[in-house]
Amino acid sequence: MTGPVLAVDQGTSGTKALVICPERGVIGTASAAVRPRYLPGGRVEVDPRELLRSVVDAGRAALAAAGEPVTAVGLANQGETVLAWDPVSGRPLTDAIVWQDRRAEEICTELAPHAAWLRERTGLPLDPYFAAPKMAWIRRRLTRQGVVTTSDVWLVHALTGAFVTDAATAGRTQLLDLDTVGWSRPALDVFGLADERLPAVVDADTQVGTTTAFGPPLPLTGLLVDQQAALLAQRVTEPGTAKCTYGTGAFLLAQTGPLPRRSASGLVGCVAWRLAGETSYCLDGQVFTAASAVRWLTDLGVISGAGDIDSVGETVPDAGGVTFVPALAGLAAPWWRGDARGSVTGLGLDTTAGHLVRALCDGVAAQVAELVDAVSADLGAPLTALRVDGGLTRSSLLMQAQADLLQIPVEVSALPDATALGAGAVARLGLDPSLTVDEAVPEWKPSAVYEPRAGADRAAERRARFNAAVSALLDGPA
Repeated sequence: MTGPVLAVDQGTSGTKALVICPERGVIGTASAAVRPRYLPGGRVEVDPRELLRSVVDAGRAALAAAGEPVTAVGLANQGETVLAWDPVSGRPLTDAIVWQDRRAEEICTELAPHAAWLRERTGLPLDPYFAAPKMAWIRRRLTRQGVVTTSDVWLVHALTGAFVTDAATAGRTQLLDLDTVGWSRPALDVFGLADERLPAVVDADTQVGTTTAFGPPLPLTGLLVDQQAALLAQRVTEPGTAKCTYGTGAFLLAQTGPLPRRSASGLVGCVAWRLAGETSYCLDGQVFTAASAVRWLTDLGVISGAGDIDSVGETVPDAGGVTFVPALAGLAAPWWRGDARGSVTGLGLDTTAGHLVRALCDGVAAQVAELVDAVSADLGAPLTALRVDGGLTRSSLLMQAQADLLQIPVEVSALPDATALGAGAVARLGLDPSLTVDEAVPEWKPSAVYEPRAGADRAAERRARFNAAVSALLDGPA
């Protein structure tokens, strides 16, 4: 039995750190804010030093809250956020370009003739969301110096001096061969990155080095990209099961087992994790704006924060004919139209803040429902339930809308911070190879189960209205 571990989830808007004891559960917790800059033209940037500061500050504070030593560290990361940096000094050479950033659209347009081949080789559609287009943009527009990598590589180097990435994070670049789980030389050629020095691709449960960033020397024994870490913590380990995490965006992942799957329905086929040399795969669908759309409503003064969703939304019985397509950073799976803009239709003089909140909940839930349909089509069988986690699952209004539009139960995790819990699980596996995945992952149970209340006809009507609004967006001027 391993002792407590420090699990750190470095996310878009903040870093969460937990001290997790195998017997007592979470015994210390802390967080540190991160403030990305949202700029014109769909650009989203953050100072990499702020990411590292947040990791160190949250980790140290969680250890102080726990008041006892830990045996190892696990780190989860944002996935598709990239930067250039000096591998000798560790100094960042650029800001980090955040996963939501759309500036590499021009590169994707230029490389469109390679899109089908790239999707077959890497499992990923050609889109600025993924790391490789951003990496190519940095090389063309900002600097040829140093190395250009995903943010986890820089963070791990800053913490331990190692130059590695885990297989699941590497799978978010569009440079990893989905079958061999190694870097694809032809994919690197397509993006003009053939001469790059690339990190070693390691298992999630690997002892990559030692860090003194949190105090006494600690081994870093677990690395995993954020959504796959949540997938593991939700115990979505058998084919045909799925989870959705509602954070800055909403991310639905379905386990497909030991063989890679190429989606025929607009999803991403990718590595779920590689543990002890064995690879598991998943299908992945994304909603680019979930909590970030709530923040947008907050910035407009419609609500004062996510905590208002239910109180404001419950002032009205429904959306009052308002349809909100929250494509504020483009549409991801299954449409893959990064040029799409959000829309709000059906407004009247009687439209209230409550109607807008209801419409936002329906808009997020409808996009997730499209992803569930795509998963069901790819797997050849419908999902019977959806496990969910993330900050927005605190909204009963959103979760009920999700159950209604899916027409299946929505099971809310009783354990908050699923991503950090997944990072803690792989840290334990890396520290003690005798542990099984089942032993390392916390027991899963729901804190609430939302059963569908709306009839199937009413749910279909709400989804049809949303899809009509999406169609109008996509058929209109870009």
